[in-house]
Amino acid sequence: MEYKEWYMEYKIHKNRPGLLGDIASMLGMLEVNILTINGVEDKTRGMLLETNDDEKIMLMGEMLKKVENITVTALRSPRLVDKLAVRHGRYIDRDSDDRKTFRFTRDELGLLVDFLGELFKREGNQVIGLRGMPRVGKTESIIAGSVCAMKRWTFVSSTMLRQTVRSQLAEDEMNPNNIFIIDGIVSTIRSNEKHYNLLKDIMTMPSTKVIEHPDIFVRESEYTYDDFDILIELRNNPSEEILYDTFTISYSDDL
Repeated sequence: MEYKEWYMEYKIHKNRPGLLGDIASMLGMLEVNILTINGVEDKTRGMLLETNDDEKIMLMGEMLKKVENITVTALRSPRLVDKLAVRHGRYIDRDSDDRKTFRFTRDELGLLVDFLGELFKREGNQVIGLRGMPRVGKTESIIAGSVCAMKRWTFVSSTMLRQTVRSQLAEDEMNPNNIFIIDGIVSTIRSNEKHYNLLKDIMTMPSTKVIEHPDIFVRESEYTYDDFDILIELRNNPSEEILYDTFTISYSDDL
């Protein structure tokens, strides 16, 4: 069998001396490799494991049920959020009702950039919506995530570049491997027919599109929330409300 990664997470009830060493020894005797280990949230530890024998993972899970000091809370093939949790020591806040919505605050920009970078490495069509008030770091995070993924980014519309609305792109800019950045307010409130035709062409491409202000984009266009694969919310602090009425007026004042 080929080597396969696993994610194991356990809650610590009593962090006695030598606990981690005992678990590591058990994994070592089973010849299960520990790739990464870190504390995740309060009294929780996460591990990325590797083995070429799935039965060893199942056996280990059964053995750890007998260890009174811990409770295994996850034993599965690693998801993206699992890998980032081990890497950063914290889980991404995820909406309990809408599982495709993820929440970040400005002090978590490093985690957000890493999250975006991993998403941008994926091939094929994906549409990502990014909510947030002005100057919270949305565009900067997208660009930084593109750098992490070693992808070129292309502005289709933007407020960063004096409310730029593109009506055509150069041939190399239309590369499906690029990350297309779209401002949902500029592309709808300040769009023209040529820009909208370009936008429709890009939306059908097998590429990654990141749309800032997705709620306005949905409200003012033919697209719906079903067209989005992931929605991300970025706030200055957890209690901040994202209110579009406070800043959409400034977009139309220049018309």
